[in-house]
Amino acid sequence: VQLQASGGGLVQAGGSLRLSCAASGRTFSGYEMGWFRQAPGKERECVAAISWSGGSTYYEDSVKVRFTISRDKSKNTVYLQMNSLKPEDTAVYLCAAGAIGALRIGVADYWGHGTQVTVSS
Repeated sequence: VQLQASGGGLVQAGGSLRLSCAASGRTFSGYEMGWFRQAPGKERECVAAISWSGGSTYYEDSVKVRFTISRDKSKNTVYLQMNSLKPEDTAVYLCAAGAIGALRIGVADYWGHGTQVTVSS
């Protein structure tokens, strides 16, 4: 199984970025996929997750309204649209897949490599 993340970069505060996570190697029916982030000196946290089959979503409180997670089944890809970015959103963002409800408690079966998001003030 491979999860390939892309789309990070440097953006000014208030700007937007869209992260993509292309999955391969298995079907994810019955799983959820999501995005974690880890900033220097901070614990890794799940910011958003989406069930692959039904599309129900989870968002960490600090990103609600600003971030939107979606998936394209035909492309086996999950997206994270990030708007109104703040300097405190700066982190390495990693995509992951796991059992339904597991990502929000930090448990994932599969991890992708990270992509750096830097928000300047």
